[in-house]
Formats: sequence, structure tokens, C-alpha cells
Amino acid sequence: MFETVTTLLDWLGIVVFAVTGALVASRKEMDIVGFALLGTATGIGGGTLRDVLLGLPVFWVHEPAYLVTCVVVAGVAFFTAHIPHSRYKALLWLDAVGMALFAVSGAEKAALAGANGIVAVAMGIVTATFGGIIRDLLGGEIPVILRREIYVTAALLGAATFVALMSVGTPRELSLVAGFALALLIRAAALWRGWSLPRYRPRPGVQDER
Repeated sequence: MFETVTTLLDWLGIVVFAVTGALVASRKEMDIVGFALLGTATGIGGGTLRDVLLGLPVFWVHEPAYLVTCVVVAGVAFFTAHIPHSRYKALLWLDAVGMALFAVSGAEKAALAGANGIVAVAMGIVTATFGGIIRDLLGGEIPVILRREIYVTAALLGAATFVALMSVGTPRELSLVAGFALALLIRAAALWRGWSLPRYRPRPGVQDER
């Protein structure tokens, strides 16, 4: 059951992130190859970096179905991206779901690889954010993690919740669901309410009286 839940989260995250990559391609009016490139880079980018950092075999190299799925999803989006009333809003909300999914599945994969809690949380953040960074850079957009609303913090708290619950013996499935729900709730509230962390404000420096 546990492996089924983890695998399902992984697949859902890849599909959702592939769609967000395709939506960026549609906003930039790219051809179908551009859709496939952005969809694939977004869907598997975070997981690829996670596996490289952990010294694991890159997941899609051994299971090409992940790569094929990204291309197929992007191809479908090429013909259907005009359907949402606002592709930008669809992008933001789908990205929030993908981020929350990958925050917990990335942390879980790191924990299974023997990483300690801090590293597992960090790998959850990497998995949740790196694909979106690649998508936005390739699409000429401001990376979502640099925008005002809370983003990385949501991924961090979702991954940390999962790791903390697991450390006290909470069932894995419940830990995964709780971490996912918290990450998504925080990101959704940030989008809905415009929440952001305090920002640095310029202020006078210390005067040299010499």
C-alpha cells in the first residue's frame, strides 16, 4: 500500500508539472517541440537533480515511461491549452499542487535512500522547486520562487511535516497526506491572500565618524 501511495504521488506530480510546463509554452506561443521540452524539463527536472545529489540512479533513465508521459501530456496540452479561461491562473494553481506532491514524495525518496531528516527535507524542497525553476527560465518567465507569495516555505513545511511525523512513528500514508495537505494549504492561502515573508528594506548604514 505504501509503495502504491508514493508511486501515485510521484506520477501525479510529474503529470501536473508537465502540464504547467506546457502552459508556459502556450503563453509563449511555442511549437509542439517547445511544449515537449518545457513539459519534460518541468516534470522530471526536480527529481533528476534529487537523484543526482543523492547518488541514486536517475529515475526516468531506468523507467522511460516517466519521460514518455511528459511528452504525451505536453502534446495533449498543445491542442487543449486554449480551454482554460486564464492560463496564468491555471498555471499557478496546478504548480501549487505539483509543488505539494513533490515536496513529500521527494523527502520520502531521500529518507528511503538513507538520508537524515535535514537532508530529506532539503531534497523535498529541491524536488518541489527545481522543475519549476527550469520551466520559468526556459520560458522567459520570472521564476515562481522569486515572486512575492510564499512558495519555498510551503514546500519546506510540507516536507518537514512529513519527516517529523515519520520520526514519531506516524503511519507513512498519513504522514504523506498531512505533509501534502499542509504544503498545498499554505501555498493556496499565499495565492489567495497574497501572503509573503517580510522583505528586506534599505536603511541607512553606519556612518564612519573618522
